[in-house]
Amino acid sequence: MGQDKALMRIGGRALLERALEKLPGARIAGARSDLSAFAPVIPDIHPDCGPLSGIEAALAASNTSLNVFLPVDMPLLPASFLAWMLQRAQITGAPATIPRINGLPQPLCAVYQRSLLPSITSALNRGEYKVMAAVTQADLFDVEMLASTGLEAATPVYRWFHNCNTPEDALVLAL
Repeated sequence: MGQDKALMRIGGRALLERALEKLPGARIAGARSDLSAFAPVIPDIHPDCGPLSGIEAALAASNTSLNVFLPVDMPLLPASFLAWMLQRAQITGAPATIPRINGLPQPLCAVYQRSLLPSITSALNRGEYKVMAAVTQADLFDVEMLASTGLEAATPVYRWFHNCNTPEDALVLAL
């Protein structure tokens, strides 16, 4: 990307700030102690093993059964969707609640039960770093179905999962 994605400013605010606004009291999972000015940072237990390691660290540090995860590079996801997804997780009781868009799972924006921690740690210990391979039981749901439910959001559903991975991606965001 040519710059720090978490600190990239769009519309005057860093992507990290935008994500933290959606989840008050959130913590940052990963090896980025330099971000502690924004929120508490939970260091990875298995450094350099990708997002699954961050999920593991967050679940290990959590004292709640259900945990909402939001990647910093999806600034168009509405907070109302995260709240809806948490409600769905409470209703279904599934170990993981993972949205799909255009048929593709989005495991970095999901709700995970703390009870998944042993299987995630086991996967990391075996050298398996893919989230969907480590989380074998999940409630997968199609985000497109939400368009008909009346869930309020200023941004159309098809744009919610737009990743901001390049400076060009940031230019197309209408924030």
